[in-house]
Amino acid sequence: MERAGNKFILLDRDGVINADRPGSVLSVDDFALLPDVDRAIGLLNRKGYRVLVITNQACVGRGELTLRELDRIHVKMRERLSAGSAHVDAIFLCPHTDADDCDCRKPRPGLVKQAQLEFGFEPRQTWLVGDDRRDILAALAAGCRPALVRTGKGKRIDAPPAVPVFADLMDFAQQIDYADENQ
Repeated sequence: MERAGNKFILLDRDGVINADRPGSVLSVDDFALLPDVDRAIGLLNRKGYRVLVITNQACVGRGELTLRELDRIHVKMRERLSAGSAHVDAIFLCPHTDADDCDCRKPRPGLVKQAQLEFGFEPRQTWLVGDDRRDILAALAAGCRPALVRTGKGKRIDAPPAVPVFADLMDFAQQIDYADENQ
């Protein structure tokens, strides 16, 4: 059961928080926040949302990136967000490839379920914001409310019917109260 007073937003990382690079973000130097993401997450924080990151990182499973370097990337992300008065409460990641056939790799709901177990949120009241069909499918499989942003891969895909579409994370953050009322 969701803890009293806690609202949650789940965010994909690549293409929502940071620039989605061909071949993955493989170093701290590759990591670049998208414009206004720190302000958007800060706005969500001020609106009372706890922000969790839900991310596939197959580059670890392919041996292109170590968990230690991935942790360094996430430290940089948190530092950049903190400089903009924003924060994420936790990061949940799947280091596997599609060939591993795990439950935690989106579009499967395993990462969302892990986050739910740790934080106790109600999926039906929780948005999962992504830029890829995998994110939308993971949200639906976990019983969350999907939202698509037109950054990263989101520029090239069509949203399924009834999935709200936003220009970017700031657009979502500014409209979240309206979107909650109309779902």
